[in-house]
Amino acid sequence: MEEIKKIGVLTSGGDAPGMNAAIRAVVRTGIHNGFDVVGIRRGYMGMIEGDMIPLTSQSVSGIIQKGGTIIQTARCKEFMTYEGRKKAHDQLVNYGIQAVIVIGGDGSFTGASTMSKEFDIPFIGIPGTIDNDLYGTDYTIGYDTALNTVVEAVDKIRDTASSHGRIFFVEVMGKEAGFVALRSGIACGAEGILIPEEKGQLDKLKRYLAERAELKKSSIVMVAEGEEDGGAIAIAKIIKGEFPDLDIRTTILGHIQRGGSPSAFDRVTASRMGTAAIEALMDDQKSIMIGLVNNEIVNVPLNKTVKLHKDVNRDLLRLTEILI
Repeated sequence: MEEIKKIGVLTSGGDAPGMNAAIRAVVRTGIHNGFDVVGIRRGYMGMIEGDMIPLTSQSVSGIIQKGGTIIQTARCKEFMTYEGRKKAHDQLVNYGIQAVIVIGGDGSFTGASTMSKEFDIPFIGIPGTIDNDLYGTDYTIGYDTALNTVVEAVDKIRDTASSHGRIFFVEVMGKEAGFVALRSGIACGAEGILIPEEKGQLDKLKRYLAERAELKKSSIVMVAEGEEDGGAIAIAKIIKGEFPDLDIRTTILGHIQRGGSPSAFDRVTASRMGTAAIEALMDDQKSIMIGLVNNEIVNVPLNKTVKLHKDVNRDLLRLTEILI
């Protein structure tokens, strides 16, 4: 492999708290080891358009505590085509970039894996998504912060739920995965948790509410947005139709889960992964993702991260059977 002297770093897809900490680690570790580091703004869209800026140790000073991403992010349909990736490759050549570190989720890694094969460019992935749904890592950057955001919000919702004896259906992010709903639901003491991975949860919820209906007690029901019955609003409508006397409310937390200052765990995890990404390049690695398994850094082939499915923690599911 040609000796790498200049690398690019980008953030792609949905933003996640801790991305800035990862950028900071990539830049400072890269410079420490003699690399020039270029920030590719707005993800793959910026790669195609040549929207790139040099990054120095000073330019990433004071960002570890900030949410979002200082080099911005975007979703890019053009990059899904060979023609789009060819434009991106030409821009990398024009800027002298010999390897790219991608901070993002499965869609970002699919593009990275494809382009790496087509143009023989080393791509290293750092998992940054609040959904925590990437195969090969126990935690993704942003997941812990999102959980804390959800718990803080639901604790406040429970105050008013208890005061009025209301049933609150709280919808959290997770179109295809229930990691946020499951773990935050346990942490909040939710009386019901509905996630895409489990079927028949609505019937169980109905039985539970039938037992509690006469007591007029408050309840929190955590719902992943991708739940099979259509999310919190749809489920609340179904329950209201069968239990008209219940005082039911819905809250969709939405993009509040993506923002905010990253937790200490996310800052440290992002820093470890950013440093490991540079070390992987120095070890002539390509087309891998940096993961965290049993609190140890691991290298996972990018094609595995996008092809294999990560299941929810079955021990946590069993825990809900006992505690709810």
